[in-house]
Amino acid sequence: MNMLDVVWGYILVFLLAAVPFFESAVVTPVAILAGLSAIPVFILAIGGNLITVYIVIVFIEKVKRWRKKEDDGKRTGRAKKIWDKYGLPGLTLLGPFFVGSHLTAFLALLFGGTKKQVSIWITISIAAWSLLLGLLVYFGIDWFNVENKFLENIFNQAQ
Repeated sequence: MNMLDVVWGYILVFLLAAVPFFESAVVTPVAILAGLSAIPVFILAIGGNLITVYIVIVFIEKVKRWRKKEDDGKRTGRAKKIWDKYGLPGLTLLGPFFVGSHLTAFLALLFGGTKKQVSIWITISIAAWSLLLGLLVYFGIDWFNVENKFLENIFNQAQ
């Protein structure tokens, strides 16, 4: 990969991590598998995801009005069960896998969490899951000495 491809790769990591339901927990391992350096990937993926989640938290009142127009009973019901059983920490730590981090932050605020509490817990959750999944991929490939020829071939053919 040349330098321009690497730069575009990091820009793509940041942008995709900011997209709801795609997020940093998915982008981090994929970017590491694609051959990007782990530390910049962690920083950019977590940063991209957190920026858009913080926007949801800051503009919660407008998001509530917009969200009422959509019927999302199944996801909301799943999140409510987690909230009732585990509270704010449980919802923010488990929610990103069931409903995404953006909707988790919104529902945590809707169910009674404060902006400050939700911001702290969702930051912990996004960072922890991204780091955990990224480290598992990073060290898992290293431990098993597996080279990812498939992804390398895709990137080489695109040139």
